[in-house]
Amino acid sequence: MDRAVPPAVPLGQMEVFQALQRLHMTIFSQSVSPCGKFLAAGNNYGQIAIFSLSAALSSEAKEESKKPIVTFQAHDGPVYSMVSTDRHLLSAGDGEVKAWLWAEILKKGCKELWRRQPPYRTSLEVPEINALLLVPKENSLILAGGDCQLHTMDLETGAFTRALRGHTDYIHCLALRERSPEVLSGGEDGAVRLWDLRTAREVQTIEVYKHEECSRPHNGRWIGCLATDSDWMVCGGGPALTLWHLRSSTPTTIFPMRAPQKHVTFYQDLVLTAAGNSCRVDVFTNLGYRAFSLSF
Repeated sequence: MDRAVPPAVPLGQMEVFQALQRLHMTIFSQSVSPCGKFLAAGNNYGQIAIFSLSAALSSEAKEESKKPIVTFQAHDGPVYSMVSTDRHLLSAGDGEVKAWLWAEILKKGCKELWRRQPPYRTSLEVPEINALLLVPKENSLILAGGDCQLHTMDLETGAFTRALRGHTDYIHCLALRERSPEVLSGGEDGAVRLWDLRTAREVQTIEVYKHEECSRPHNGRWIGCLATDSDWMVCGGGPALTLWHLRSSTPTTIFPMRAPQKHVTFYQDLVLTAAGNSCRVDVFTNLGYRAFSLSF
């Protein structure tokens, strides 16, 4: 299960090793199964753990219900991003994306279905893939990360059909405006860029850190998270978490949060955020308090 564990380690040393692993673990990515009953979580050791949400949320749940039902080695390096289709779990690490069948995973048959690598500039380049985004109307997948480009892959053929270039540093996050159809990307260069998928052109750029009300120079200019809902966008990272009106490129609300955000989403009339490094996934059944934690 763990490629980093040396063979024939005495039991006591193994327990210490696993405790140190959990201490230094970071969960980079999560994805819910198509049926909504299971959660996949990927960590910095390249492992994917599958949790049963239905069992953990049951009124008869025990401590064992909050542990993985299966854990498998998916990548040699960190699992930076994951998304789920109707049948597949897609995971991304250093330079490649892999596909796994949910039906087989739940039977504990964790066999890789396929892997794809975007066309990088040189064969020596192995940039991390920080973000995956499904575009259902195109039946395509957008990948973005360390090579500063957005790559579009046709999910039916596995072919890469286009690359969108404009960022000057690596990309952290993606969001989809389905009605347009347009994609937003945020990166280390401090810019949120809006791309028209019909023309494969950049149509809008917002350099968040240049707006005085959003700027936090001590945290840097990077954009670590973003989400969109029609004409509205929320983004954060180095700059303050801010709600923007996209048509006017105007910041309308600055959220008073000190720490940089790594995840954000719209939920009804609320904005939800999450950040932190540990071996745990916190589960909230309402916004008032944490119900429990899942743990590797």
